[in-house]
Amino acid sequence: MMKIDFHVHLTPPEIIRDYQKIGEREPYFKLLSDSPKNKFATAEDVVAELERTGVDKAVVFGFGFRDPGLCQFVNDYVAEAVRNYPDRLIGFAIVNPNDAKVEQELDRCMALGLQGVGEIFPDGQHFVIEDPKRSSAFASLVQERNLPLIVHSNEPVGHYYAGKTTTTPVKLAAFVEHNPELTVIFAHWGGGLFFYELMPELKAKYQNVYYDTAASPFLYRPQVYKVAQEIGILDKILLGSDFPLLSPARNLREMALSGLNADEQSLISGGNALRLFETMAAKTGNHGRKRLVN
Repeated sequence: MMKIDFHVHLTPPEIIRDYQKIGEREPYFKLLSDSPKNKFATAEDVVAELERTGVDKAVVFGFGFRDPGLCQFVNDYVAEAVRNYPDRLIGFAIVNPNDAKVEQELDRCMALGLQGVGEIFPDGQHFVIEDPKRSSAFASLVQERNLPLIVHSNEPVGHYYAGKTTTTPVKLAAFVEHNPELTVIFAHWGGGLFFYELMPELKAKYQNVYYDTAASPFLYRPQVYKVAQEIGILDKILLGSDFPLLSPARNLREMALSGLNADEQSLISGGNALRLFETMAAKTGNHGRKRLVN
């Protein structure tokens, strides 16, 4: 089964070079880039890591800046990376949801071959995700284009770390309530939102919700995968490393310790991602969207 890392950050060399200067006008970027754990990765770094770890493909995207011009710059870099490594990289577009020209940027990125949106940072980009008056217009633009959306999220308890925000399950649940048809991937296990799919009323509403495992080793013990199985949502969990913060190899090792069998691990490490993309391609008649499997 193909392995797909659904959460990988690319950074253009120019931004790596000037990250301190950029941080002066991008507070959330500064918060993360100044962290002792922060690392940057170019497209070449990502492909080398895929080779090293035996992962077949990565969903890649730039940083979610507040400045739409910086978002456009990293989108161009991601599109170029996908052109250079079409068998390895699947590009997503990063946008500021508040940008007056966000619709044009989404269409431009689709024309460049990008296949989704995210990772957006609600707190870092001042995007009020829980308020339908502030968020539904953007969600509708993404949904109309049949694009999956990755949203940064955090658990409301536990230790502090750079990037821990107030985008917790309460806000995520409100976003789903207002946009039930949108295909959304909540990063970092949705800040624990997935636990609440034990509630029948939420499980019924969350048919289009997925969760990635980005930074999982920093947040949960390996048994979290077994918990997802017991909840009955193993088909909604996507391997995500948050590379270059962590290697996908670490997630794969923890999955192997979780008690899941080989078939169940294969769902998370690639099967669920393949099904997600194939389902979305079928909804649009493929519309030029690249098939992941020949």
